[in-house]
Amino acid sequence: MKPPRATQERPLPVREGVGPSCVALPEGEWPTIAAFLIERFSRIDEATWRTRIEAGDVIDARGRVVRHDTPFEPQLKVYYYRSPPAERPFPRQESVLYQDDWIVVADKPHFMPVTPSGRHLHETLLVRLKRRLGIDTLAPVHRIDRDTAGLVLFSVQPQTRGAYQSVFRERSARKVYEAIAPLRPDLEWPMLLRNRLVDGDNFMTMREVPGEPNSETLIELLESKEGLGHYRLQPLSGKRHQLRVHMAGLGVPLLNDGIYPVLMPEVDVPDFDKPLQLVARELAFTDPVTGASRAFESAYRLAL
Repeated sequence: MKPPRATQERPLPVREGVGPSCVALPEGEWPTIAAFLIERFSRIDEATWRTRIEAGDVIDARGRVVRHDTPFEPQLKVYYYRSPPAERPFPRQESVLYQDDWIVVADKPHFMPVTPSGRHLHETLLVRLKRRLGIDTLAPVHRIDRDTAGLVLFSVQPQTRGAYQSVFRERSARKVYEAIAPLRPDLEWPMLLRNRLVDGDNFMTMREVPGEPNSETLIELLESKEGLGHYRLQPLSGKRHQLRVHMAGLGVPLLNDGIYPVLMPEVDVPDFDKPLQLVARELAFTDPVTGASRAFESAYRLAL
């Protein structure tokens, strides 16, 4: 089967692995598009916006270059390139475990974000892979935490992306994680933990509340030593931070977890010698496009 031809979805090309940002102009009385951008995105100084416009780096959805005097037009989409602060080169390299016309499977190191956010842009798994593989249409079809190492599946073709996303949405993918956490001799293993998770008080966190369960994890103890356990975790649902919240709720938070049970201040440079002891170890599913059985295993290992 030949892959379908990718179509150009945006009027600005990908640059150094980074696609343009997009904003839809709202209803309003701004005289020009430039005036709207300067007011709405005030955290970016006016001189920066003027430099972008003069360089031709602001384009509307019709492919027209936005000038300083281009009239404001409600509902029009405008595309532009971000100018993030300088980033530190990431000290560890991701691995590509598998690649074909449809998917890429990468093995991500700890601390590396999957997608751009905040001050992380070029040093993210997605952007690094776009530059490395030369695939501008690459996109992740599921996520793992920045602090977690292991397997991430990417879609190559926009036309089949939804099919791969449905594998995770419908929970037909088999995902297995490994973790190191304290040992509680009073708990019996294996355990099927089911509870309800909702957004926490901080935008970064989740928390357990009474109510109808919406999260489910199978937890097994593989071995123990000197008060620590080596655990096998199989999430049967896909809530944000599910494994971290479930383990912390049991009183055995993951080793080196800076969010659960206590949210620690974020630092500019993490301690690469103390990664979160959580790895996305195994991923298996039936390929929705080719029908092939897919099974992948991370090279990252955890040990007591």
